[in-house]
Amino acid sequence: MQVRELAVPGALELTPRQFGDDRGVFLEWFKADTFTEATGHPFELAQANCSVSAAGVLRGVHFADVPPGQAKYVTCARGAVLDVVVDIRVGSPTFGTWDTVLLDDVDRRVIYLAEGLGHAFMSLEDASTVLYLCSTGYAPGREHGIHPLDPDLAIAWPTTGRDGAPLTPLLSDKDAAAPGLRDAADQGLLPTWQAVNEYVEGLRA
Repeated sequence: MQVRELAVPGALELTPRQFGDDRGVFLEWFKADTFTEATGHPFELAQANCSVSAAGVLRGVHFADVPPGQAKYVTCARGAVLDVVVDIRVGSPTFGTWDTVLLDDVDRRVIYLAEGLGHAFMSLEDASTVLYLCSTGYAPGREHGIHPLDPDLAIAWPTTGRDGAPLTPLLSDKDAAAPGLRDAADQGLLPTWQAVNEYVEGLRA
């Protein structure tokens, strides 16, 4: 498995080796030793999620209070999505920076987002199926969002799908009502660089 650091510290792209023949394909999309070597700590699995999205569906930007936050290990089992990680840690040298990884059923890449990072994705075709492992369970009282079309973030969302057809962003009511990055910071919703670093260092200890 190849590991590449993204532009946002704490986020990784992982590309598994695939073994194919006339029967199909086999791959290991998570390996505990590879993960621990790359991050300095094991991944503690608390919940596994699956979402199926029509073309144009835009989910996020989602994040959780730190501590404990919610780390995610994400792949796309069917179809294709553009996955986005956003640095929302107040005080971070790369605050407001984002990076993308194409997750699809061809290269079968994985993206890892550490605690304290924002996460979003757009589906590039119907029935795109995203699987993600989470370090903590769903807790609505400590989970928040930032509007994915916030002009301050200026995320370059795709305008066409994998088949070349035009895409129209489709948001949930909750995501459409989410504040922008500046408003979220003013409201005290965002994690701090210091709090996140202290929590992650505790995992490594």
